[in-house]
Amino acid sequence: GKRQMTDGFSEQLRQAAAGLWEAQHRHPFIRGIADGTLDLERFKHWIRQDYLFLIDYCRVFGLAAARSPDLATMAQFAKLLDETLNTEMALHRQYASRFGISVEELEREQPAPTTRGYTDFLLRTAAIGEFNELAAALLPCMWGYSEIGQRLAQEPRPADSRYAEWIDSYSSQEFAELAEWCRRLVERLAQEAGQAERARMRDAFVTSSRWELAFWDMAWRLERWPAG
Repeated sequence: GKRQMTDGFSEQLRQAAAGLWEAQHRHPFIRGIADGTLDLERFKHWIRQDYLFLIDYCRVFGLAAARSPDLATMAQFAKLLDETLNTEMALHRQYASRFGISVEELEREQPAPTTRGYTDFLLRTAAIGEFNELAAALLPCMWGYSEIGQRLAQEPRPADSRYAEWIDSYSSQEFAELAEWCRRLVERLAQEAGQAERARMRDAFVTSSRWELAFWDMAWRLERWPAG
């Protein structure tokens, strides 16, 4: 029956995006962090673009809180908004300074096409999609980074302490717990969803997974808008 359909729905999602997730693990940007050989200019591009991503990510959390179906979920998204805006972004500024990137430089940065595309997709889903689509769209951001962090933590530590620190933050227990919370939320929403809604949730999850892969690629290629 309906219950059967949703058992392990997040596993079905993970299977639907398996190729994209494997491509992330194999991506030269991720492999470069793993062995510490990643070119600093590429990593700095990622830091600056990720900073811009986080600003819109906060807006998405704000919309998610406003649209949450129950108080516990609303509280969690409000907490995520607060932590991202007031803690995570300050940490990002500090981390950037270790690569010689000033706050002014972060503020001046313009979003690359991929950054704009990804955040616009998330904001569009948050604004006009169903809440269950939004939860499914957010899951790869959390679960994907957690999986990358944990896989990299199994490997020898890169010599550059800044790269080692990056691995530490995404392989942390807190980050794994956040991914697990989002996964449980998606499971719960899938149980209440009809077949067409679940198909839209799957689509949102796969689309975010595509953007996640594209984001590493954007950093690797030092992607910018064509000059006009």
